[in-house]
Amino acid sequence: MERWPSQVRVDWKAFDSDALEPWLPLLVHPAETPALDEYDLPVREWLAWLGGPRETDAAFLVRRLARMPMDEVARETLYDQLDPPLVLLPGATTPSRTRAKRSGARLHFQRRALERGRPSIEAVASLRARAVREVGAREGERWIDLARASMVTRSRDLDAFANGDPRDVRVVDFGNGLAFACIGVRPERRLLLEAVYGYLTVKNGVPIGYVLTASLFGSAELAYNVFETWRGAEAGPIYARVLAMTRGLFGCDAFTIVPYQLGEGNDEALGSGAWWFYQKMGFRPRDRAATRLMRAELARMRSRPGHRSRLATLRRLARAPVHLFLARSRGDVLGEVPLANVGLHVSRALAERFGADREAATESSARAARETLGAGPTSAWSAGERMAWTIWAPLVTILPGIERWNASERDALVDVIRAKGGRRESAFVRHFDAHPRLRAAIRRLAAAPPRTPRAG
Repeated sequence: MERWPSQVRVDWKAFDSDALEPWLPLLVHPAETPALDEYDLPVREWLAWLGGPRETDAAFLVRRLARMPMDEVARETLYDQLDPPLVLLPGATTPSRTRAKRSGARLHFQRRALERGRPSIEAVASLRARAVREVGAREGERWIDLARASMVTRSRDLDAFANGDPRDVRVVDFGNGLAFACIGVRPERRLLLEAVYGYLTVKNGVPIGYVLTASLFGSAELAYNVFETWRGAEAGPIYARVLAMTRGLFGCDAFTIVPYQLGEGNDEALGSGAWWFYQKMGFRPRDRAATRLMRAELARMRSRPGHRSRLATLRRLARAPVHLFLARSRGDVLGEVPLANVGLHVSRALAERFGADREAATESSARAARETLGAGPTSAWSAGERMAWTIWAPLVTILPGIERWNASERDALVDVIRAKGGRRESAFVRHFDAHPRLRAAIRRLAAAPPRTPRAG
């Protein structure tokens, strides 16, 4: 909206404007409310009346919502609930698939047939990027702009790009024109535990797809998408490099594909044969029912070459995550560890002590965490690091067994928390995974939810 305010319109045919109507009085000056109270005009007409002479309906709406007296997260929640569909009209400088390209990229000429095979697990384990280049904030912003433009021109969105941090951008180069722009999330939008990164996949500087990873416990959940124009060739070799990149950045030896990416509630994934793509890359379910069904389908394929799994079968297969292990198979990986239970334990502890007064809970937890760890934020800490301390403090107070940790283990936890709010969230993953007692404590909390309190 800052760049192309005159090019954006509300798509009224797709907009359920009834949800916006009660918010209109809060978007205008109080002296305007008598008219809103008296006249029963459609929302579309009200926006046309309220906006400036050279202001589109979308520009007025977005600008007024942006100035409502609430914090960024609350404002974004409201916007998502209203969900106004917007149309960006083409212009000389608006995002374009045709012009989307990273300027200055070295060209690689394809002098042999495209790779269509699927590398072995051993090959994946041995792959290494040619170079990982850290970029400054200015170049990082340009990569984020290119990633956002590549998504909006395909009616897609990715939170990691929308909330990308220009200070946490790296370019991972695999040679032959293939590279990934690794984009971290701003500290204030990071998750409590997993570290989330988005990646724009480029070939000769042209965007051809994107990747999303969440990493912790020496493992990563991955989402992999090739833009439709470039599907059908080199998907396997490129994906192998995605795995190698994730391993190199985060030290992962285990990878998970969640059910949605396999086709659960995702017709695009079902239609593309995503489940069998990952199976042929070496991923396997740990779920017994899914394993039995996979083996039955493989037997049918051997007895009847050309057999294709029915959609109903693919939906059943997609109910369970699949995993790839470069080392031993284990259960303490993302997709298997129910991290949501950690949040339930925090909620239970805060509810029992503070009830509705979560502000008091925040202050008390910060003090208690400092007493427990013997350290805390100082003037040398960045704003992001101080925020991470505030967010992590309630969790610190309920970590099982922390009273038996030695001084170096407590100091290491301070480093973990500080890294969560630091420049590169990947550093948090390395610190967390190198802390055995912290990993064990989080797994213990995640193992089961707290008891449900009795109704009062």
